[in-house]
Amino acid sequence: MAVELRRVTKIYGNGAVKIVALDDVTLSVEAGEVIVLMGPSGSGKTTMLNIIATLDRPTSGEVYIMGTDVGKLPEGRLERFRLRNIGYLFQSFNLVPYLTAEQNVALPLMALGVKKELALLRARALLEYVGLEKAATLYPHQMSGGMQQRVAIARALATNPPILILDEPTSNIDLENAAVVLGLIAVTNKLMKTTVFVATHDPDVARIATRVIYMRGGRVYEAIEPPRRELKIDIDRALSAYEKLKRIDELLGL
Repeated sequence: MAVELRRVTKIYGNGAVKIVALDDVTLSVEAGEVIVLMGPSGSGKTTMLNIIATLDRPTSGEVYIMGTDVGKLPEGRLERFRLRNIGYLFQSFNLVPYLTAEQNVALPLMALGVKKELALLRARALLEYVGLEKAATLYPHQMSGGMQQRVAIARALATNPPILILDEPTSNIDLENAAVVLGLIAVTNKLMKTTVFVATHDPDVARIATRVIYMRGGRVYEAIEPPRRELKIDIDRALSAYEKLKRIDELLGL
């Protein structure tokens, strides 16, 4: 199993005002699945993503990521575990404004202690993977929203994490760029065997899912069979860039 939630509850607030964001959720996800979480605002989607990403801890229950009980990890070890195992794409792009695209992508690797030149080498290969090799030296303000989203995806993949988490990845970009982003997520799942979690309001995102899970009031209510529709993916470019990434990964030991 890539992820197991065992009777996980998350409550915000105290005293008379409490918000139950997750209510006794149990969920098992095998490695390589693409889980799409759907539901209205306030249903618990983002809270679930944050707990799976180890950015938040549950009020009660157990969370296992790649077989590790993350609730037992002290904060220092948990931060390194997160860097190595989980790539997170936030609703806002969260790029550092004074860093170039390649510098933004290299940040997680440098945080793990990878030398700057090697981190930038992998960053440039990842930018090629997402179709932005010519944007390596651009700053966020010089890029469109769709380009920034792809840079953010490259950064989320920087450490070759087994789990990729995306919160509303198509909400801030146009339809054309949304199709590109969905194609990238799908091809990453296939090539890198990455387990993917996506929270969304966009029913079109369901096309990349192996399972669609509907949430309401902090509970998982039903699994919906996802639609099967063809995706438009530049597989030749992705494969070429992926082969380059594998050679770089041998140097980095990823």
